[in-house]
Amino acid sequence: MYSPGAGSGAAGERKLCLLSLLFIGALGCAICHGNPVDDICIAKPRDIPVNPLCIYRSPGKKATEEDGSEQKVPEATNRRVWELSKANSRFATNFYQHLADSKNDNDNIFLSPLSISTAFAMTKLGACNDTLKQLMEVFKFDTISEKTSDQIHFFFAKLNCRLYRKANKSSDLVSANRLFGDKSLTFNESYQDVSEVVYGAKLQPLDFKENPEQSRVTINNWVANKTEGRIKDVIPQGAINELTALVLVNTIYFKGLWKSKFSPENTRKEPFYKVDGQSCPVPMMYQEGKFKYRRVAEGTQVLELPFKGDDITMVLILPKPEKSLAKVEQELTPELLQEWLDELSETMLVVHMPRFRTEDGFSLKEQLQDMGLIDLFSPEKSQLPGIVAGGRDDLYVSDAFHKAFLERAIEGSPRKRSQQRPWRGNSEMFQECEKHGVRLKPILDRMGRDTCVSEEGK
Repeated sequence: MYSPGAGSGAAGERKLCLLSLLFIGALGCAICHGNPVDDICIAKPRDIPVNPLCIYRSPGKKATEEDGSEQKVPEATNRRVWELSKANSRFATNFYQHLADSKNDNDNIFLSPLSISTAFAMTKLGACNDTLKQLMEVFKFDTISEKTSDQIHFFFAKLNCRLYRKANKSSDLVSANRLFGDKSLTFNESYQDVSEVVYGAKLQPLDFKENPEQSRVTINNWVANKTEGRIKDVIPQGAINELTALVLVNTIYFKGLWKSKFSPENTRKEPFYKVDGQSCPVPMMYQEGKFKYRRVAEGTQVLELPFKGDDITMVLILPKPEKSLAKVEQELTPELLQEWLDELSETMLVVHMPRFRTEDGFSLKEQLQDMGLIDLFSPEKSQLPGIVAGGRDDLYVSDAFHKAFLERAIEGSPRKRSQQRPWRGNSEMFQECEKHGVRLKPILDRMGRDTCVSEEGK
């Protein structure tokens, strides 16, 4: 999977791998530095001395503080954090559509776009020239104001604080990051400090040169431990070798309880309808109550199911049978999705929803290259001088791996993700019922088409 760069030979190009990104990189010895900030969530921009080697400026873009000011910012939300969140949503939609186009109609998709964006934001810290430009464009960081962009790592920290430090004790939402670096390397001090302070990614030295397979097992065990054993073997055999310099791992774990629980007594086998019109029996959960709901354009239906605490919700979208799920996917934009969510209103519903588990894992490389991230994966073109000490420019990313797990159950929804989010499924149209609402039978997460899923747990 990892071939040396052109003319690399024994002194070949060093590789970075992203795990859900794997980095590949150079020579020296791993050095750790003290944490200059006690609590990133109360820190100010001046408390985090981020001094990237290179800064990107979008040609023709006016550097004004009014960028994004026309958008309505939620109450008690930092406008720059909101900008970053919107950029992440744009990337998520775009990446999802590219991934959907590469899949068969009956394939499920489950991924964590925020996790992917976070890992590549850490890569951006050490990038220059066209490599930096492509990272900015593909991950939509070029759509935010220059002040936000220049302090993007600080605002990533603030975004993570909002996500992972909620006071609500009914749900667990935890992110864990780690850098695994070859022990013979000296990594850039600023890169280490920002990675640890902003992203909580401490550096753990490993011997990639002499023990690549044991290093792979160590990293996979760390991921398994952080996801309670739900995600295993995220790095495939052969992905780490003597040229590997750094492996960056990001995991996200969510476990929540439904605000309105489904009763086990109301769960029974019912047919689930797939994209191709065929059906299969699945355990179907059932409940009646008031939920935020809306029938939008062309009969597409949108439902929001809250978890306890109301900080986190699950949004489900289901098109009419006459409109293919692929068409909904192609037309979906962050703006359209936000418009749908703004139109939701409480409605009495009869909800039928399948209980299931799904797991997905894949390389991100091909889709990101199709989106324009070319140089980062090229031994000849990649420019990442800010990661290893001395400004070495012979580093490139050999591959990026992503693996995600979701279980939707009666009590709630444990989700584990390595490296946010859509899952794909499909079913028949919601049917009108006598309760002045709709019969949601079965519904799907955010974006989706579903194959028949087996009952693996209660």
